[in-house]
Amino acid sequence: MQRWHGLEEIPGDWGRSVVTIGSFDGVHRGHQLIISRVVERARELGTKAVVVTFDPHPSEVVRPGSHPPLLAPQPRRAELMAELGVDAVLVLPFTSEFSRESPETFVQQVLVDALHARLVIEGPNFRFGHKAAGNVTLLTELGRTADFEVEVVDLQLRCAAGEPFSSTLVRRLVAEGDVAAAAEVLGHPHRVEGVVVHGAQRGRELGFPTANVNTVPHSAVPADGVYAGWLTAGGERMPAAISVGTNPTFDGTARTVEAYAIDRVGLDLYDLHVAVDFLVYLRGMEKFDSIEALLDRMADDVKQARELTDGS
Repeated sequence: MQRWHGLEEIPGDWGRSVVTIGSFDGVHRGHQLIISRVVERARELGTKAVVVTFDPHPSEVVRPGSHPPLLAPQPRRAELMAELGVDAVLVLPFTSEFSRESPETFVQQVLVDALHARLVIEGPNFRFGHKAAGNVTLLTELGRTADFEVEVVDLQLRCAAGEPFSSTLVRRLVAEGDVAAAAEVLGHPHRVEGVVVHGAQRGRELGFPTANVNTVPHSAVPADGVYAGWLTAGGERMPAAISVGTNPTFDGTARTVEAYAIDRVGLDLYDLHVAVDFLVYLRGMEKFDSIEALLDRMADDVKQARELTDGS
């Protein structure tokens, strides 16, 4: 799969495309429905499937300081899109100048001149252009004169509680610590990424050495507590017990994400970019009266995490 950062990276001989546009944060099951349809139609038409997305998140430019918690950084989104069969991802730098472009200018520059769109596929609530003035009705009208069609995918997917699938829903579930429900909407476990840094090394001293993950800015970090999941480093996926919080037993103040790779000895992960996947919430963060009580609970956490991830 090709990845382009800006219109100037698109090959000059790029042919016609089937395109979808959006932030696609998390690439949840609603996003997957649209993207899979793009790939399907591209194969039928003998063209390429292209996803257009933005960096940074548009809200950070339009309303500075309002960047929503990030469900997946751009490389992770591209990875998930590649798994769905996308041929290319175009990441457009979202600047103040770009945000002021009219819907008509966006369509001409991106869809017509750059990607030679034959078909554009979107959900019913798609908006684009300055002040989100464009919608699927306008897009369809513009397509009639610019030689592309528009297909609207009616998203009927809803979670167990009856809410429609959305990145906003996933963010709320993650913030509540309900990572199992978040995974239902995402179609895959919620992931947090970052570089392993040196911490207080208390886990090592207690016999449970953890990878202290310096998370990507704006990451959607789950609620404080202990989770079962996986730690992926250097291409290897390892069952893990994961702690999110301030280590209240030691009167900590900094909120951290720490992952213990179960039954692994001698791992040196410092300075490596790793991924932490959250499977299920085990318990809340607690302050223990003694180190012995903490160790007993940690041993129980690891036992539960081992059982939950066994064979997964």
